[in-house]
Amino acid sequence: MKNIKNKIVFVTGATSGFGRSTAAAFAKKGAKLIICARRTSQLKEFAAELRKKFKAEVLAVTLDVRKKVDVFRVINNLPAKWENIDILVNNAGLSRGLDKLQEGKMMDWDEMIDTNVKGLLYVTRAVLPRMVERNSGHIINIGSIAGHEVYPKGNVYCATKHAVDAITKGIRLDTVETDIRVTTIDPGLAETEFSIVRFRGNVNKAKDVYKGIEALRPEDVAEAVIYAVSLPLRVVVAEMILLPNKQASGQVVHRN
Repeated sequence: MKNIKNKIVFVTGATSGFGRSTAAAFAKKGAKLIICARRTSQLKEFAAELRKKFKAEVLAVTLDVRKKVDVFRVINNLPAKWENIDILVNNAGLSRGLDKLQEGKMMDWDEMIDTNVKGLLYVTRAVLPRMVERNSGHIINIGSIAGHEVYPKGNVYCATKHAVDAITKGIRLDTVETDIRVTTIDPGLAETEFSIVRFRGNVNKAKDVYKGIEALRPEDVAEAVIYAVSLPLRVVVAEMILLPNKQASGQVVHRN
C-alpha cells in the first residue's frame, strides 16, 4: 500500500495524542479520513482543521468504542463511499490510576478493559469482514511497552495491553491466507494526555512522569504508522516498539 492517497482510513480516539497526530499524518498524505472520538465539539473542530490545512476529505463520527451497539450501528451504516475501509487504526485507549491490585478501583478496571480490549474488539469485528471480502486492508493496533512488560502498580493496564498484543497476533493468524496486514505499534514513554487521564486531571503529577527525559511525541508514533502502511504488500511490520532514547525498558529510564 505504497500509495496512501485516497485510501479510506478509520482512526479511533482521534481528538488527542497519537490518534490526532496519526489522522493529521494521513491527511497530509491525501488519505480520506473517518475520525471518531467521544468529544463531539473537539471532533468537529479537528475535522474542520484537517479540511482547511490539508484539503482533506473527512467524515467525523461521535463514537464511544465501549458501546457495542453504537459501534456496529455506525460502521454498518457508513455512507456507501466510506464503507470500504482500507486502514483501521485502533488507537482509542487509556489508563486509569496507578494502584496495587489490592487497592485498585474496579471502576477503573472496567473502563480500561472496556476501552482497551473490548472496544478494540468491537471495532475490529465490525470492520474486518469487509476487508476479508475484498482481500485487502491493514489493521494497526496501538499497543504499548506495557504489552511486553508488567511494571509495579500497572497490573490491569498492562494486562489490557498484553491483550492487545495477543489479539493482534490472533488476527494475523486468522487472516494469514489473505492480503490483509496486521501491525502493532508499541510506544514507551510518550508525552500526551495519557498521564493526565491516568491521574484524573492532576497535571503536576502527570508532568512528573516525563521529568528529566525527552519523551516520545505523538508525531513519532504517527510516523511509525505511516511507515508501516507505506511498505510494499509483501512486507508486514508485525510489531514495532518505540522508546525514547533514554529509556531501555518499561522501568529503566535515565533522567537528567
